[in-house]
Amino acid sequence: MKRLTFLLVALIWLPLASFAQNTLSQEDISNIESYIEQIRSDWKIPGMGVSILKDGELILCKGFGVKNLNNPQDSVDSHTLFQIGSVSKSFTAYLLATLVDEGLISWDNTVKEILPDFKMYDPWVTEHLQVKDLTSHKTGIGRQVGTYIPNLGYDRDDINRMLELIEPSYTFRGAYQYNNITFIPAAKIIEKVTGKSWEDNIRERIFGPLGMDESTINGEGFAEAQNVALPYEFLSKEGKMVINPLYGEEQALWWLTVIGPAGSICCPPVDLIKWAQFQLDGGKVNDKQLISKENMDYLHRGVTITSQSESKTTLYGHCWFIEQSKKGRIYFHTGTTWGMTTLCAFVPELNLGLTIQVNSEAPSEPRYAVMRRLVDLCLDLEDYDYNAEFLKEWYANAAKKAEEEAKAAADKVVEAAPASKLLVGKYTKDPLFGDAWITLEKGKLYIKIGKQGWKHEMTHVSGNTYKFRSDGTAFEIKFKFEEGQKKAASFEVDFKEGEDFGPWTRLSK
Repeated sequence: MKRLTFLLVALIWLPLASFAQNTLSQEDISNIESYIEQIRSDWKIPGMGVSILKDGELILCKGFGVKNLNNPQDSVDSHTLFQIGSVSKSFTAYLLATLVDEGLISWDNTVKEILPDFKMYDPWVTEHLQVKDLTSHKTGIGRQVGTYIPNLGYDRDDINRMLELIEPSYTFRGAYQYNNITFIPAAKIIEKVTGKSWEDNIRERIFGPLGMDESTINGEGFAEAQNVALPYEFLSKEGKMVINPLYGEEQALWWLTVIGPAGSICCPPVDLIKWAQFQLDGGKVNDKQLISKENMDYLHRGVTITSQSESKTTLYGHCWFIEQSKKGRIYFHTGTTWGMTTLCAFVPELNLGLTIQVNSEAPSEPRYAVMRRLVDLCLDLEDYDYNAEFLKEWYANAAKKAEEEAKAAADKVVEAAPASKLLVGKYTKDPLFGDAWITLEKGKLYIKIGKQGWKHEMTHVSGNTYKFRSDGTAFEIKFKFEEGQKKAASFEVDFKEGEDFGPWTRLSK
């Protein structure tokens, strides 16, 4: 029976083994380039940087389109800088792995053993949360909770202290919920045991050894770059795709810096492909092993199932998705920041690496379409137009959304705003969140909130609810009036993902 099982398994994998020996022809490369251009046009993407590595050879590393639609002569090239977003998480996980190799930490260490002041909402979780939990999205903190806190001007230390205020949305290790802010204590562990910043560790342990000489970190690095793509937001309006360039504060570069270890690395295509190559080579550079095979395998090992269908199963490891299907095993991670998206992928069975960088917040489907077409080409399969399938689905969803928005607009009743002078005053919360001021200047209301001293204009939504924009993000603020009081007594800010940090209370009645 065991012999029969072995033969069946061998027969199942025999076609893949033979396909895996195929090289990509010039015709295949032309095929994928044409497909990229079609996708770029269909999704109104200004520019893309794409690199493909096959059998250790860089067969494609180039730009498509432009950095800025207002300057059609300024084309994207292989050295154009893009933000890579959450692909940065795999860099942070790698740093932790190198520290495990050096005996400075263990994956099983509790965070509190290393950071004595560390606190979560649940005291039991505080005592038992381990290093490995920080990079696998199973801490109990809900999906994307905390992501927008930096946009109000709070820094990494602030958010690290806010962790104990965030009530869990599921049982510790009981589910997979993608989150950014757990990478802040991960960075603090790296800084504590090395005595160097997370940024310096990235430069010394990754950029330097891998020759990623054109890469940079954080909002400051992106702002200082010369050959850089302009970010574009991507919206669905009335069933159509709409893109808008992002300038100044709308680029959310403060957020980029604060979210750092979860999403602030910036690379050109010529550099990011080196990260994919490093994964394929099992942690080697020029035959030098930078990390043990044991820990590289640990980073690539699935921790929890994120999705499953008849055709494939996808798991999440330590900052890599691992998709298993009859076509093989694909490791990948996407990234999204304000106006930029990325995909970094590698397929060991095909000795294939791929990076796609986009200066638009277009959804992941355009990137997945390129990845899936490329894998099919490597397997010598018949062309399938994934892009057409994804586009059809997007337009169907956009039409449905437009109908719902039109109905909501027709049904919406806007309540009158209170007199502006009734909102003016100083409000306080606590030393962590700080004070806030509502002022009236030339007939316009402004709010100054957060520790950076930023001031933003408020616009009325309905009744006692207003909104303002800060660091590229819209926040709603709702005032409360106590019975018998003419002036607003307090207000609360909607942090978007269900965080309830309580009110700012007026100091002077």
